[in-house]
Amino acid sequence: MAPMNDVDDLSERIDALEMRLTYQDVTIETLNQTITAQWQQIDALTRQVAALRERLQEAESHATGPANEPPPHY
Repeated sequence: MAPMNDVDDLSERIDALEMRLTYQDVTIETLNQTITAQWQQIDALTRQVAALRERLQEAESHATGPANEPPPHY
């Protein structure tokens, strides 16, 4: 009867390992999706910062007087 118990034990171990692998695959896929979404957000924010920097430079080039001069009402 010992061989049957060995087969059952091995079968249980294989099932447990397969469950672990499935869990790891799902976790890796979730992490990949999260990282991809974060990189997309970073890219969008980087483009926004670049656009704002351009607008600021344009506004500064059209401004009169020194850049750090307070407005006349002070």
